[in-house]
Amino acid sequence: MLERLVSFSLTQRIFILGAALLLALSGLYASSKLPIDAFPEIAPTQVKIILKAPGMTPEEVESRVVRPLEMELLGIPDQTIMRARAKYAIADITIDFKEGTDIYWARQQVSERLTTVSGDFPETVTGGLAPISTALSEVFMFTIEGGDLSLEERRSLLDWVIRPALRTLPGVADVNALGGRVRTFNIAPDEAAMAMAGVSLDDIRMALDRNNRNDGAGRMSEGEEALVVRSIGATENEADIGSLVVRETDNQVLRIRDVAKVQLGSLTRYGSVARDGKGEAVEGIVVALRGADARTVVSGVEAKIADLQTSLPEGVKIEVFYNRSDLIEKAVWTVTEALLIAVALVIVLLVVFLGDLRAAFVVTLILPASALATFLLMKMFGLSANLMSLGGLAIAIGMIVDGAIVVTENAVERLHENPKASKLHVIYRAASEVALPTASGIFIICLVFVPLLTLQGLEGKLS
Repeated sequence: MLERLVSFSLTQRIFILGAALLLALSGLYASSKLPIDAFPEIAPTQVKIILKAPGMTPEEVESRVVRPLEMELLGIPDQTIMRARAKYAIADITIDFKEGTDIYWARQQVSERLTTVSGDFPETVTGGLAPISTALSEVFMFTIEGGDLSLEERRSLLDWVIRPALRTLPGVADVNALGGRVRTFNIAPDEAAMAMAGVSLDDIRMALDRNNRNDGAGRMSEGEEALVVRSIGATENEADIGSLVVRETDNQVLRIRDVAKVQLGSLTRYGSVARDGKGEAVEGIVVALRGADARTVVSGVEAKIADLQTSLPEGVKIEVFYNRSDLIEKAVWTVTEALLIAVALVIVLLVVFLGDLRAAFVVTLILPASALATFLLMKMFGLSANLMSLGGLAIAIGMIVDGAIVVTENAVERLHENPKASKLHVIYRAASEVALPTASGIFIICLVFVPLLTLQGLEGKLS
């Protein structure tokens, strides 16, 4: 069988060259479309729930939020592990599913259970499912620097300008905003004034809910034209909130400013962000969608930030301090460098030992051909290139050329022994002589790695 394969390859040289060219073009196309990241995706299909419970201690979060939710989440099909952590004002629940489970199906199952039990939570509990991402999805980090903006203004710029623009990019799951101060309107009731006016906190709360909104008031028609009428009641500043009516009796109007002090403030902070130990900063973290091509996502983010830079206030700039593409480029260069060194070493050693430059060149062609075939298979099976897979390819380069060296060396020796004989016939005889032992050696090498294919879980992904 091996002899027939050698004979076919030598008699159908144009077909073999065409197949090699097709392999090269397919491999180049696959390598350009292959998702490349710095790290392998080792996380299983996972759904995370993040709930905020302001003012609750870890014990209260555990008893009033985590336990009811855990009881409801039990029994979801294909669920393997469920973990929960209760912190101050935070509940973090993580559900792992079997390998191959569709992430959107898993999120639907968890969302249905969460909706069922959320009505039993305290009214202050908010939150829901976390974005479709993993622990390795943070691909881009930046801070907002320069200008005379306060921490509150920088956070508002990030929340209302930069974050919405970046979230529209393909492959971006979310943009986390850290640091700064989130602006709020604080209403500090005056207990003495409230007691004198006979007003309770519920009265103030109802006044805010009742008056802080815009309503439609129908249309006014005039001939063929119609005007849409609406009543504007939404508050925009402290003065608007202070002028809201709490109660009106005996031609006396009681407003919020009469019983409370309205002022600008910020949400309660549980931490802060500092850069280089020089004071507080406002940070944005771009989180990539699970399975997205990190290199493509980062390229899109860089282009969008360049566009946004022109519309920012004077003196304000976005400074990047972490870019995943830098690590990706280094990983790709590591493999490229290993290939180049291997090619150079193979050529030098073969020229030294065989004394034939053309034979050395023929053997060297195996290296890029093997790499391109690997990229093609990775694309077909939906695998991504990362630091470990590319590193494994670089390590395996030495084993790739073993068979080619044996066949080429034997062919060179036979051609030197029979310089006047037909070259095709000599090459056929030389290749046939070593075909079986060469194939056996390659088969043994492949057999050694078969146990790695049986590994499961985390070790299977890392192999």
